[in-house]
Amino acid sequence: MEEIPVEAPLRIFRSQTSNSASAYIVITGAPADAIRAAAMTGQWLEGRRGFGSAKVTVTIGGTMWSSSVFPHKESSGWFLPIRQAVRKAEGLEEGAPVRAIIAL
Repeated sequence: MEEIPVEAPLRIFRSQTSNSASAYIVITGAPADAIRAAAMTGQWLEGRRGFGSAKVTVTIGGTMWSSSVFPHKESSGWFLPIRQAVRKAEGLEEGAPVRAIIAL
């Protein structure tokens, strides 16, 4: 399993039609290229997953969970949603750098 270190600011999307908010980071540059290469040589060999996503295991601080990264067209990188429980457990705030390990 390949592990890729990532650092990106936490972004929050707030819906204008409800009180919900979604947190995420956008992975760009060399880490994005490494995820693409690892995914293409591994899990994509038998066809792409939904929306071109790749299944990953994410570790932030002491929290680890299974998730997916999704292509982010604007940056040519990857979009990683971050659950509210993870934000609370790790004390993550909007705009703060998030250091994560992405394992494929």
